[in-house]
Amino acid sequence: MMSSMFSLSSACLFGSGMASFSWGVTRRPDTGFKTLGAALLVAAASLTASPALADQFVETADNARIDCTLSRDELTRIALVGDEFSSVSKIASGYPYNDFGVTHEPVRGDIYISVPPSFAANSLSFFATSKQGFVYKFACRTEPIEAHQLFITNPALAKPAAETWENERSEDQTIIALVKAMAEGVTPPGYSVHQRMMRPVRTGDIEVQLVAEYRGAGFNAQQFVLTNRGNTAIKLGEAELAPKSARAISIAQDILEAGTSTSAYVVTAARGTAR
Repeated sequence: MMSSMFSLSSACLFGSGMASFSWGVTRRPDTGFKTLGAALLVAAASLTASPALADQFVETADNARIDCTLSRDELTRIALVGDEFSSVSKIASGYPYNDFGVTHEPVRGDIYISVPPSFAANSLSFFATSKQGFVYKFACRTEPIEAHQLFITNPALAKPAAETWENERSEDQTIIALVKAMAEGVTPPGYSVHQRMMRPVRTGDIEVQLVAEYRGAGFNAQQFVLTNRGNTAIKLGEAELAPKSARAISIAQDILEAGTSTSAYVVTAARGTAR
């Protein structure tokens, strides 16, 4: 079955510019590049985001506490991915000029938090309820940073839609469809996308940067950018690059010329999912 699906994957991904595709169960002999490549992908995925990016991405659950940073003297936008805020509950200080403000934007359902210079405390808290009936507690510190955004994702919202999309096809077909969607910049139904732009890591001539994560019901996936910082071309192999947990990996170009970059897509089973 796997050999026939390998041929199918090549045909399905051809329109997306994918040069090659390998399943996690297919392993070629160790060339010495496998350990290096897998280590780079794992390291790139584990780095913290660059401080230059002010936007925050938080995954949470119903009744959970959300720790965050709010801008002092500027606005902070808080948005729910796949949901909207319906109300915010806070204790009024009785001194409007010394209290933080909450504005509910009715079109998208976002809330905007403003913290005035006269606000004495370095932290604040409030509760927010969404239109889907979820309640979140925000416990936030304030810092003198520029206006920024906080995006909240709740897997409980996306899971039913993601499960439906994944169950419409076989496991192999789902993996192919997920890689194709990432290559085309499309988000599968129910999947949450986190734009990461982590700091690149480098060993030898290969530099790897994690740029996005896709999270579904049965599968998660990561998009990397591979850059050849050397002076000669490098042949990339999916099986040599894939970490042990990978179900499949696809690389847009299998030959990476000096000074050029390509995309790689790694699909893994979601944690706790039996595959």
